[in-house]
Amino acid sequence: MKKITIALLLLSQLSLFAQDYKFGKVSKEELEEKYYPLDSTADAAYLYRERRTYYNFIKNEGFQLVTKIHERIKIYTKEGFDMATKPVAYYDPENGDEESVNSIKGYTYSLVKGKVVKEKLSKNNIFKEKKNKSYSIKKITMPNIKVGTVIEIKYELISPFINFIDDLQFQYGIPVKKLNYQIEIPEYFTFNKRSKGYYSVQMKKSAKNGIVGSTNFRIDVFSFEGNKIPALRDDEPFISSIHNYRGGLEFELTQTNFLSIQGELKNYSNTWETVSKQIFKSSRFGTELNKSNYYKEDLEKILEVSKTRTEKIASIFQFVKKQVKWNGVYGKYTDKGVRKAYKERVGNVADINLILTSMLRSAGLDANPVLVSTRNNGVPMFPTLDGFNYVISMVEFKDGTYLLLDATELFSLPNILPTRVLNWNGRKVTKEGNSSWIKLTPSKFASEENLIMVKVTQDLIVEGFVRTKYDNLNALNFRNNYNHIKEENLITKFEENNKVEIINFKITNKYEIGKPVNSTLKFSSEDLIEEISNKLYIEPLLFLTEHENPFKLEERKFPIDFASPWKDKNTVSIQIPEGYKVEKLPESFAISLPDNLGVFKYQVTQMGKKISTIAILQFNSAIIGAENYKVLKDFYGQMVKKQSEKIVLIKL
Repeated sequence: MKKITIALLLLSQLSLFAQDYKFGKVSKEELEEKYYPLDSTADAAYLYRERRTYYNFIKNEGFQLVTKIHERIKIYTKEGFDMATKPVAYYDPENGDEESVNSIKGYTYSLVKGKVVKEKLSKNNIFKEKKNKSYSIKKITMPNIKVGTVIEIKYELISPFINFIDDLQFQYGIPVKKLNYQIEIPEYFTFNKRSKGYYSVQMKKSAKNGIVGSTNFRIDVFSFEGNKIPALRDDEPFISSIHNYRGGLEFELTQTNFLSIQGELKNYSNTWETVSKQIFKSSRFGTELNKSNYYKEDLEKILEVSKTRTEKIASIFQFVKKQVKWNGVYGKYTDKGVRKAYKERVGNVADINLILTSMLRSAGLDANPVLVSTRNNGVPMFPTLDGFNYVISMVEFKDGTYLLLDATELFSLPNILPTRVLNWNGRKVTKEGNSSWIKLTPSKFASEENLIMVKVTQDLIVEGFVRTKYDNLNALNFRNNYNHIKEENLITKFEENNKVEIINFKITNKYEIGKPVNSTLKFSSEDLIEEISNKLYIEPLLFLTEHENPFKLEERKFPIDFASPWKDKNTVSIQIPEGYKVEKLPESFAISLPDNLGVFKYQVTQMGKKISTIAILQFNSAIIGAENYKVLKDFYGQMVKKQSEKIVLIKL
C-alpha cells in the first residue's frame, strides 16, 4: 500500500512538471479549476508566460530585434475580465524607423457540458490606437469571456532599435504559475543586467553559434524559469508606482563591438558623469539651450518691468507657463524643438522647461536643467540613459540655496513641483559638463487645515460650517483636481462622502497660486449623532474621523511614499445642546514614530457649553522605509481607535 501511495505521488508530480503548454492546447483540468490554488483571492493568473527575445539578421539591412510572447491566462472572477484585453505598445512615429506587432494569434477556451470549446481570435477584435505622436497600441480583445475561461495569446514585436532590450518582468498584479524567458544576445553587444523589485528568478547562461554569410559568431543565451510566482497587487496606499517594486530584470547597453566586421567599438553610459554629458551633448538638449533669438523681444519686454532677481524669476516662469502649453508628453529631449514649440505654443516637457532655463540664463540668472525620473518611471539607482524621462529647471544663488521650477504645470510655484516629479533626487547638468544630485522633495509641508463649528438642535440635527485651507502641494493638487469641476458637482460629491446637506459653499483663491486655497461651507446633517437610551454619542471629529487603517499587509517590502512631508490639523467645536451635559470625553492622546518621522496629537476638552477637539497628524519625511512599516501600521491603528471613541452626553 505504501509503494502504491508513493507511486501515485510521483505520477502526480510528473504530470505537474510535464504539463503541456503548447499553444492551442488547453486541458480540461485547467478549465475546471475554480480558484488559483496558492492564492484563492486571485481574480486571474498566468498559467504560463513565455518570452523569447533574439537578434535576426536581414541582408542589406543588418540586425533587428525580435521578441515573441506567449501567454496563457485563467480567469477566476468577473474582476479578472480586464486580463482579456491585451494592449501592446510599440514605437510608431510619423517619420523614421518604427516597430511593428505581427503574427497575433489567440484562442478563448471554455467548458461547455463537460467539453472544451475553443474560439479563435478574429482580426475584428484587434484594434490599433494612436497613443501619442510617437507610440501606438495594438489592443487585442479576446472574445466570449466568462468566469472560468482560459485565454491564450501569441504575438511578436519586431524592432529596428537593436540597442534596447525591454525589461524582463517576473512579477505582476496576478500570480504566475510558470514562466519561461530566453534572451539571446550576439557577442557584438554587451549589456548590463540589473535586478529590480523584490522578487528574482535565477538566470542560467549558455551559448550557441550564429552565422551571417560566412561569419560565425557566439550568441549568449540567458534563460529564466520561474514557478509559483506570487502577485504583487496595486492595492496598498502611498506608493509611487507598484511597477517599480515588482520583480524583474533590466538590460542596458554598455558597449557595441563590431571591430571584426566594421572596425568600430563604442562605449555607452558607465558613470553618472558620462550619462549627463551624453544627454547634454544631444542636439535635442544642450544645443536647444543655446538658442535664444526666438524669445529675445519678449524677454526684453519682461525685463523692462522686472528688475529684481525675484521679479525676473517670477515673471519669466509665469510667461513660459502661459506661452507654451504642455501636450502631456514626458521627455528629457525636445520633441518639436524649442523654436517651433514656442511659435506653436505647445510642446513636451523638455521643449517647455529648456525654453524656461534658456530664458532665465539670458536674464542673467544661474539656471541649469535638472534631469528627473518620474514616479512611474522608477528610481535610477545606477548610471543609465533610460533612467531619466523628464527635465525641470533650477536657479541657484550664491548662498547655496536654489529654486526648482516646472513650467509644464499651470498651478506650480518655485519649489512646489507636481507630484509626478517628486521622486527622490534629480541630476543637475551644467553647461560646463558637470553634474550632481539635487533633492526634489519639498521642505514645506503639504498641509490641510479644517475648522468646524457646530451646534446641535433640539431635533438632534447638527448645523454649522467648515472652513478648510489647502497649502503648498495640497493647494497645487486641489487646483489640478477640482478647478475644472463645476461647483454643483463638488457640492454633490462632498454631500455623498460626508452624509451632510450643504446650504452654502464658496471657494477662494482658486487661481491665485501664491495663496492657499480656501473653502467655506455651511451644512446640516442628521447622521452625525446617535441616540441610545436617552444618551447622545458623537464622534469628536464628526465627518473628519478616520475609521479605517489604510495599511492592511502583515509585511511590506517597499517604502511608504507620501511624495512630500505633510500635516493635517483638524479643529472642531461642538456646542452642547440644551438639556444635556457631558458624561464622558475621550482622553487626550499622543503617539510618535521613531526618528522623528511623524506624530499624532489628539485632545478633547470642555469649556463651558462647548467641546473642543484638536487633532494633528504630521509626517516630517516624504519617505518612510519598509523597516518601519509595522510601527507605522500600529501608529495608524491606534490613531483610528482613538478617533472612534465618542463623546457621551446625558440629559440633565
